[in-house]
Amino acid sequence: MPRGVGARTDEWSGLIDLIERVMRDEDLLPQVVTGVRSMVAEVASLPVADIAGHTRALLMAATRALAARRGPTEAELAFVEELAVTRATQGIPIEVVLGAIHVAERAIWARAREIAEAEDVGAGQLLDARELYDDWAEAVRSRLIRAHRDARAEQTAVRRDRDVEVMRRLLEGGSAATLAAAEAGLPYAGGLWVLVARHGDPRATEALRLLRSDRAVSLSASLGDTVVAVVSSRPSARRDAGGDVVVGVAGPVGAEEVGTAHRLAVAAVPAAEAIGRTGPVHVSEVASVVAVLSRTDLTAALLTQHLAAWRELGPSAEPVALAVRAWLEADRDTAAAAEVLFVHANTVRNRVQRFTHVTGIDPLGTFGAMDAWWLCRAWLADAE
Repeated sequence: MPRGVGARTDEWSGLIDLIERVMRDEDLLPQVVTGVRSMVAEVASLPVADIAGHTRALLMAATRALAARRGPTEAELAFVEELAVTRATQGIPIEVVLGAIHVAERAIWARAREIAEAEDVGAGQLLDARELYDDWAEAVRSRLIRAHRDARAEQTAVRRDRDVEVMRRLLEGGSAATLAAAEAGLPYAGGLWVLVARHGDPRATEALRLLRSDRAVSLSASLGDTVVAVVSSRPSARRDAGGDVVVGVAGPVGAEEVGTAHRLAVAAVPAAEAIGRTGPVHVSEVASVVAVLSRTDLTAALLTQHLAAWRELGPSAEPVALAVRAWLEADRDTAAAAEVLFVHANTVRNRVQRFTHVTGIDPLGTFGAMDAWWLCRAWLADAE
């Protein structure tokens, strides 16, 4: 036997005896569990047996690895993956899981140092054991993080698919909607609100979150090019929610009418955009605009009726349409419209007069103003 090998073996045997003493300490595990539950609030609601069982299993696996001077085996890592999936299912973030393990580690190694002093185990020996443990723990943490992330991703995908399916049934109306509302925990007799924003903009998701009360039951899903949320209480009145994003709102309705409310909330989005509104916009606030924009047949008739006027205006057709639309959207405030268009106020007046002359529509009248705005918007949309 090479010189010094026997001494090192004896020293390591002493460390193994120390580890076994730590494992046999009947007070240690309850103290560790109590410390974890008191210092990591997010796991305090878990059963004591749950925390104790996983802590004991990790401690035994670490003990076997230290005794054999090796890293974790695949069997031990399989248990780590099981722990990660369990915590992910319980909704506990990975940071909290790692924090709880860290608290347990500190308590166990503190106890090991106490026993080491009593047994005259050298600090160098304990440091060697701790370094070996740290290597083992690093491999365990890596597998724990990866498994937890994969489990959360899978759960999110399953939940998203479920929410989409429930939302589709909710929008069908009738008895299917009533059953879907019950499945989602939503009241089906009344008091449901539908929120819709365009999909693909992170601000849209944030806007929907800000408009929903934390106390309200809600269901959200991405459908096509929109994000839809159905909530059980009136949305927040904050006008700043979403910034430049429009959120169409409709309700309150019963579960069987959610489909109709959804169509109205969807229609409110382009209507609000057409008149420069942002934030939450209830469909009742843009009812006339929704009615105008939804009648493509009447829009076509209006364009055909005034095709000659468009041709007569020639190259000035678009500037005239922009001026009339801006003037009407500014409540016939010529100065305000001129400021928006970066032109002189007289230019706005001349273009409005030109529009009146070639179309025969009087934008100073209530219904003439509506037809003028509708026609100018259709002209500009057609030109684009």
